[in-house]
Amino acid sequence: MFGSFETTALLQTLFLIAIVAEAMTAALAAGKREMDWVGVCLLGCVTALGGGSVRDVLLGNQPLTWVQHPSYLLLTGGAALFTIAVARYMHRLRNIFLFLDAVGLVVFTIIGCNVALRLQLPLVVVVASGMITGCVGGVLRDILCNSIPLLFRAELYATVSILTGLLYITGLNFDLDHDLVMGVAMLFGLTLRLLALRYGWSMPKFVYGGNIH
Repeated sequence: MFGSFETTALLQTLFLIAIVAEAMTAALAAGKREMDWVGVCLLGCVTALGGGSVRDVLLGNQPLTWVQHPSYLLLTGGAALFTIAVARYMHRLRNIFLFLDAVGLVVFTIIGCNVALRLQLPLVVVVASGMITGCVGGVLRDILCNSIPLLFRAELYATVSILTGLLYITGLNFDLDHDLVMGVAMLFGLTLRLLALRYGWSMPKFVYGGNIH
């Protein structure tokens, strides 16, 4: 039904770039809440690697990614601490980090889908695995920073991840070339996320002002 879905060199490179960017943006969030250096480092690691960790725990996929590759902890923790030194210049790179965050979302989604595919899980679980990998790190960051997670707000974020995963799985289901399917799915997700940021696209909000008693 599906062809090869191993992680390619390009996907691995994008993954490393994405976790560094996620760790650095998390460090800025930690700085806004006046966390100490340990908190900055921890929040950076949790944000960058938390989605994959939660996915692996839920799917019983052992060992966890950062246990198998301890260098990821050093990379993300180091990136978070490095942010402290260059924080005064980070506002100039805001658009770059928004772009890299969008890249990270689609890359994490594809990787999450691949993990579930290797475990031969049902397609709905495959898509959910992609969304968890792409979104939960940010949820953990927001919870630790005492903020409403981006995932639960109207902004197009989880929706982008779900649609990216569905497009990826659909292409594989038709036995199309894996690299082509992966590239198209990632380009679609990246474009949708950037357009949503540019034009403020969002999901409908549920507003309830009544009394439940």
